[in-house]
Amino acid sequence: MLAELKKNAEQKMIKSLESLKNDLGKVRTGRAHTGLLDHVMVDYYGSMTSVNQVANVTLSDARTINVQPYEKNMIGPVEKAIRDADLGLNPATNGDLIRVPMPMLTEERRKDLIKVVRTEGENAKVAIRNIRRDANDALKKMIKDKEISEDDERRAQDEIQKLTDKNVVEIDKMLQVKEADLMAV
Repeated sequence: MLAELKKNAEQKMIKSLESLKNDLGKVRTGRAHTGLLDHVMVDYYGSMTSVNQVANVTLSDARTINVQPYEKNMIGPVEKAIRDADLGLNPATNGDLIRVPMPMLTEERRKDLIKVVRTEGENAKVAIRNIRRDANDALKKMIKDKEISEDDERRAQDEIQKLTDKNVVEIDKMLQVKEADLMAV
């Protein structure tokens, strides 16, 4: 029972790390990448929907992303969503196609990207801590139901805390590497 709980928590934490690695991979240093718009949400008939579900997102060249909404009336909302997404992008509409040129990486743009990276890192740390909290709550429930002893619960909490600390350190390492990559000229 305890081993299963710990293994489950560890697997969830590993998934959180993989998700962060995937998100950090989308923050590109100067090249266009369609994954950059994956988190941009647009109001699609009253529900918030990802841009890549209401439009075809492609690369026209190394520095430009093309976004072609499936419906003509979505051009304005998609363009506004990209502009308001806090990615420092300035889309331009050309008929039924939205062109999103990647800005040159100035010092200010690099610092903005670092803020985005740190936010992603903090979100990953929150996810790890939530997993720890859920595991600890499950342990408390086991004690209440008299499935485990208090000593077993303390030992399991210590192990889960060590796992949490290890994963938070791993997140910090990933952030340092990405920040160094972004600041390299």
